[in-house]
Amino acid sequence: MGKRPKSGKKKGSKSQVQVTSLAEEDAPTSSTAAEAPPVVPTVWRAGTDAMQEGEALDYDPTAYDCLHQVTLDWPCLSFDILKDDLGGPRSTFPHCMYIVAGTQAQSANQNYVALMRLSDIGQGRHGSKARNEDDDDMSDSDDEDAPPQIHTSRIAHYGGVNRLRCMPQQPAVVASWGDTGLVQIFDVSTQLVDLAQHNRQKPSSHSMQKAVPKQLHRHRTEGYALDWSGHTPGQLASGDCSNNIHVWQPTPEAKWTVSESYQGHTGSVEDLQWSPTEANVFASCSVDHSLRIWDTRERGRSMLSVNASDTDVNVISWNRMTSYILASGDEKGVLRVWDLRNFADGSHVANFDYHKGAITSVEWSHHESSILATTGSDDQLAVWDLALERDPEEEAALAAQTNALAPADLPAQLLFVHSGQHNMKEVHWHPQIPGMMVCTAEDGFNLFRPANL
Repeated sequence: MGKRPKSGKKKGSKSQVQVTSLAEEDAPTSSTAAEAPPVVPTVWRAGTDAMQEGEALDYDPTAYDCLHQVTLDWPCLSFDILKDDLGGPRSTFPHCMYIVAGTQAQSANQNYVALMRLSDIGQGRHGSKARNEDDDDMSDSDDEDAPPQIHTSRIAHYGGVNRLRCMPQQPAVVASWGDTGLVQIFDVSTQLVDLAQHNRQKPSSHSMQKAVPKQLHRHRTEGYALDWSGHTPGQLASGDCSNNIHVWQPTPEAKWTVSESYQGHTGSVEDLQWSPTEANVFASCSVDHSLRIWDTRERGRSMLSVNASDTDVNVISWNRMTSYILASGDEKGVLRVWDLRNFADGSHVANFDYHKGAITSVEWSHHESSILATTGSDDQLAVWDLALERDPEEEAALAAQTNALAPADLPAQLLFVHSGQHNMKEVHWHPQIPGMMVCTAEDGFNLFRPANL
């Protein structure tokens, strides 16, 4: 996993922050050093605090309820978690989940859409197990950290996959945004049935299948913006780097009619999100710095628009549980939260300038209306809880238990920070396993659940 925080310490009653400490082999051994007072733990902030000679980063297993790494033979910019028939919400280990991802291979004809069934996702030495065992006991329990069982099905996809989304109401219907300028819709139900029926001892398949898309549409250029409506089954929106947005409406013949372009943006459309409650409403963001709200019945202009940043607005997420709340992340690493009831005046309700690089994804939790996650090009995944407020008295009380006091400029709403992946691209919450998260990066996937959620 590369660099990992040496020990995670709690900020307040919930927040997980990272702390550096001396590596054991570099610890002082003289009698004078032995009589020295204990080192007070400090919060280590990626991109802000430098590593000193003799210091090392590791991670505290108690910070996670589980943590696993999964890799394919090519990086994936985008993926989605499929809702399954195993029920939910569920919390008992071991877990099973289904993921669909698209590759960015070295050549166009090496790319594919990967369907993955991950089973036997165990807790290992994390969470309560880590808290109940000392280091010696933990070293003898490596068998409990066995990786998940992985079964894959691969569908050939000419060209790299910029964005991939599965329909919420029919997860076997998958839309892909290719770097060839094509948006394609596939039905992968046969492959999913095969994965579900696999014997868990059967190895993953590396053979490439061919599938004819149910429908495709060529944009003027490639793009990244893609979203299925959670309100209206089959309704899709796609946006490209030439400022265009198209809405796909399902037909009785299991096809789609693709609209003419929606006009308004003056720069590349970077992300799209459908309203969770209104069939005709969706949001978009762009490198033209704007965040816009559209009505599908009006292609000539957006209904609302706000200058959401002084730079590119990369990603947005519509809160599924509080339908008037939107979040945006920009190229400078700023996370902002917007209240649509006061959208016209252009003022945000929250602003967090934490990430030290561009925000590459943002997503609200499926189970907690105040919690969302962001990933950034600074190799950090941050979990935020907007319901948190700083409590200095509680922090001071916990400091006596070797918890690190949070710096004054660290947002009180920062609940958890995950690192160890290079060039993070996208994070998703599992819709049926509360707190379970999956993040894709240049070096693969991490599956984890923070212990303080």
